[in-house]
Amino acid sequence: MHDIASSQVQPITLTAAQRIRGILIGSSGNLVEWYDFYVYAAFSLYFAKSFFPDGDQTAQLLGTAGIFAVGFLMRPIGAFVFGRLADRRGRRVALMASVLLMCMGSAMIAVTPTYATIGVAAPAILLCARLIQGLSLGGEYGTSATYLSEMATPDRRGFYSSFQYVTLIGGQLTAMLVLVILQSVFLTTAELEDWGWRIPFAIGAGLAVVCYVMRRDMQETEAFTNAAKRDGSLATLLSHPREVAIVIGLTLGGTVAFYTYTTYMQKFLVNTSGFSKETATLITASALFLYLLLQPLVGALSDRIGRRPLLMAFGGLGTLSTVPLLTTLETTRDATQAFAIVLIGLVIVSGYTAINAVVKAELFPTHIRALGVGLPYALTVALFGGTAEYIALWLKSVGHASWFYWYVTACIAVSLGVYVSMRDTRDQSAMDKN
Repeated sequence: MHDIASSQVQPITLTAAQRIRGILIGSSGNLVEWYDFYVYAAFSLYFAKSFFPDGDQTAQLLGTAGIFAVGFLMRPIGAFVFGRLADRRGRRVALMASVLLMCMGSAMIAVTPTYATIGVAAPAILLCARLIQGLSLGGEYGTSATYLSEMATPDRRGFYSSFQYVTLIGGQLTAMLVLVILQSVFLTTAELEDWGWRIPFAIGAGLAVVCYVMRRDMQETEAFTNAAKRDGSLATLLSHPREVAIVIGLTLGGTVAFYTYTTYMQKFLVNTSGFSKETATLITASALFLYLLLQPLVGALSDRIGRRPLLMAFGGLGTLSTVPLLTTLETTRDATQAFAIVLIGLVIVSGYTAINAVVKAELFPTHIRALGVGLPYALTVALFGGTAEYIALWLKSVGHASWFYWYVTACIAVSLGVYVSMRDTRDQSAMDKN
């Protein structure tokens, strides 16, 4: 039925202006989704005690990190539901639906009473909101990666698809900038801990509504519109076992490294290195800004030299440098040195983050691309990326913080083996296959 319907669609050819407009709208929506998701991590130092009983800081952070990790468990479900929707009904429809769910989750957190007011219902509602956001984000990643890759021309695919992580990092950076502004200009620490942490969640819910309106006018991709068939079934995905395995393998080390140097880093600088919350936020935000600017450059480089050399550079350097970098950061008390260490880590991770979306999209034909990109990625991130912060905090709580450094190293080393053996998707792409 889908094949018959799709065969009746008139082929289209998008203009350069339509492609650029689609990439801009898709990217801006992606930024809002990730802002909403990362506000939780950026502000958890302030709202942890609002949702959990009194205790030491590490115990409260473990509670918020646990809910952060549980939110990731919904991402595979979101990737499956929205991936099927994107491959059958279109990328635009799936992207519109995902941002509405994110709006709902942010609004719930913004208005939830504290533990002191409603007891265990507070963390229960927080958990429910994060599950909704995880479902949304699971659908966003695969569909967004597919949309940006399909909108780009073949010779600029690495460059344009890198804007997925530009906006992903931009969302995280925006969350941190909101925190810096509230810290420095408008609110005291006591006010942030009392009620000010609700402000960024309310902002996120409002921005998600704006994003939904913008996405209603998005142009559908040429690849999907002209596809000879539209599938999105799990059975079809499982007929591509090698590609699924590659997505899992190349994601493993990258996602653990990414969440180590981004969402966990702010807490590391406070809870391990001993910096103040304000200084830790400034260090992390400054490093993330330069990291954001680096993504299009690395993406453009992949269009010239291929995807595989950059993945191998990340895998090799990440395996060799993670333990020395984190060990040094643990003992430094100088903000400039801490900034340099975090930035070095992020530069290395760029070999993965700038191009991982396009590599995954280039592995699958059009009729299964959104599901193929999203589901195995989401499963890997749920198991390894979402739990990275929790594992780090738990190991610290039992007196073995340095074991986490070796855990990150081992994950990157596994991915390095995948990078060495996989094909270069720039030269052997499935983007033109229906």
